[in-house]
Amino acid sequence: MGYFPFFVDLQGKAGLVVGAGAVARRKVEKLLPFGPRLRVVAPEICPALRELPGVTLDQRLFRPEDLEGVDFAVAAAGIVQVDQQVARLCRRMGIPVNTADGGEGTFLFPALIRRGMLTVGVSTGGVSPGAAACLRDRMEAALPDRTEEILVCLHAYRERVRALPEPLRRQALAAALEACLERGRPLEPAEQERLLEEYRTGGERK
Repeated sequence: MGYFPFFVDLQGKAGLVVGAGAVARRKVEKLLPFGPRLRVVAPEICPALRELPGVTLDQRLFRPEDLEGVDFAVAAAGIVQVDQQVARLCRRMGIPVNTADGGEGTFLFPALIRRGMLTVGVSTGGVSPGAAACLRDRMEAALPDRTEEILVCLHAYRERVRALPEPLRRQALAAALEACLERGRPLEPAEQERLLEEYRTGGERK
């Protein structure tokens, strides 16, 4: 069974992280750019976590009531019994939960690529996180340095091609993306206009 790659809006969502070691820190660092409200509960908290802004730290043992009002949870205590307890409670309460060992969790952390509004997640379903990271690195190396600018360009171009009928609209967008990737940069306004004119007057490019 595989995991479906939902992309979820975490802005302002309440997240609980049980555990405060190196694994928990890495997961918190992955989550923070997406804007959740994170609370960490652990009897000991590593110095690196204390330095992260916007994280509430509760230095104590986990209690079941910590899950009240939580939108998602991460069980990364590093103690099997604690992580299992968190996961089972979350399942019972219908709360999405990630476990550090992947055993009883309901969602996984993918190997991430972020370039502006582009987010790519690579997962092997927990079979080989190292392979996911390796594939992520290869994909990221293939992206143009100006990927973020290309996406801004394509967003503006998308508005310009709305008047075209389908399938010409989709073909024009695909051609613009291909042209940007070939050049490694966004298209200049004159280049956009020439490309658009081909679809306005001649239909599908030959």
